[in-house]
Order: sequence, then C-alpha cells, then structure tokens
Amino acid sequence: MPKVKRINHVAIVVGDMDKALSFWRDALGMELHELRDAPAEKSQVAFLPLPGSEVELVMPVTDDSGIAKYLAKRGPGMHHICLEVDDIEGMMEQLKSKGVRLINEEPRTASDGKKYAFIHPDSASGVLVELYQM
Repeated sequence: MPKVKRINHVAIVVGDMDKALSFWRDALGMELHELRDAPAEKSQVAFLPLPGSEVELVMPVTDDSGIAKYLAKRGPGMHHICLEVDDIEGMMEQLKSKGVRLINEEPRTASDGKKYAFIHPDSASGVLVELYQM
C-alpha cells in the first residue's frame, strides 16, 4: 500500500519575487538555495530549504500561465502543499479508487527526474495538493 512519507514543501504564489525574498530570506533569515526558471510552468521558483522540507516561492513569468491566472483570481499567498510519497502511481490509483478527483491522470516528470501530480482542491477540503516521488 502506498504511503505519504513527509511534507516535501509548501508553495506560495508571489507577484514580486524581490519583495517576497525581502521577507522570507532577509527578514526571516532563511537561506535561498536556488532561484530557477521553470519554463514548463511559465514561472520562476525560489527554493528556501528547512530541515526536512522547504518553502517554495512561485512567481508567474507570463500572463497566460496557470500560476498567473491563480494570482489574478486569488492574489498572493499559499498555493499548494506537496506530499512526498513512496509510490506515486500506486497512490494515484488508490485515490482514484476512493473517488478522489485528480488534476493529472498520469504523473508528470520534472526536469530533475522527480515525478509529480496534483489532486484537485475539491477533493482535499479546498487545498491544492501535489504528490511527489523522489
């Protein structure tokens, strides 16, 4: 049976990366591990690690991306929580069998080789949930 291993990260949508970093990095003193473009998602992502997890700041770089639409509709703030699982395909099958609505029917593969998929907020008490398999 597939299992959730840990919270991998919490993602926060921002409209201004410099302003966001002035809080998360400069005011809180969190280390900025990497600032990277994510062309597939039409966004820029800042990675701020913590022991066992990380905060990800996500900023749209185009007006037509999903992140840009989210930002326009809801404003900046919490976007999703990411749960690391040991078997993403098995977890997705388990969720489907329980009537959980998935955004992705098959896992996608990130540029670093991680597999990921999203669960629709309608099935998760209004929270967008990402599954990750390392």
